[in-house]
Amino acid sequence: MLRDRVVNLSSTEDVETFLTNYPTSVIFKAGTCHKTMQGFGFLQEKLEPREDLMVGLIRVVEARPASNLVAEKTGIIHHSPQVILFKDGEAVFDVDNWNITPEVLTMGFERLPEAEGVEVRADSSARSDLKPYLDMMEQYLSGVISDQHFEYAYTMTFRDDASLRSREEVEILNSIFGDVDQHMNMHVMMAGQSKDYSAIRERAARAFDKLQALVSA
Repeated sequence: MLRDRVVNLSSTEDVETFLTNYPTSVIFKAGTCHKTMQGFGFLQEKLEPREDLMVGLIRVVEARPASNLVAEKTGIIHHSPQVILFKDGEAVFDVDNWNITPEVLTMGFERLPEAEGVEVRADSSARSDLKPYLDMMEQYLSGVISDQHFEYAYTMTFRDDASLRSREEVEILNSIFGDVDQHMNMHVMMAGQSKDYSAIRERAARAFDKLQALVSA
């Protein structure tokens, strides 16, 4: 599984060791919002069948020196989220932020030959936690919290979520309010106007069932 090929790069020494051991590999810089969640979801799809590739994960806020070293070694300006593909120790492709899409990643991965010497290791850091969303949805659907409270709490939680999630999880979480940035902008513009919360509740119920199925699988 992909999560068993993810290595946390917390220091400059980690970066040096990773690129020495895995000169043909991927580095993913994780930021602090839902752009990271979506970007990693797309990246995961490309990495799942590439069992020859290890992934170095840099959580930028906690590991700024590691991120700076990658920028210094590659000459690639730092962004987060950011995907950098390495071939024989040299960066051959990079993409940032909302530009991390399946189509763009496909072009990048075409440049990576099969790597050698992959040592699979367990790293629980890549496991996602759906409990905050499930708890919030359960409270909403059972009437513990109001429509307005749920809308605010859910969109704020999703906007600030930088967890590494599969594309399937991202699509389910995104199915209630759609593009969260656009939704929040519209929320401000339509303040005080009526809203169809019955449709939101229906979408939340479907998302809740799908997330529960994922957790139980």
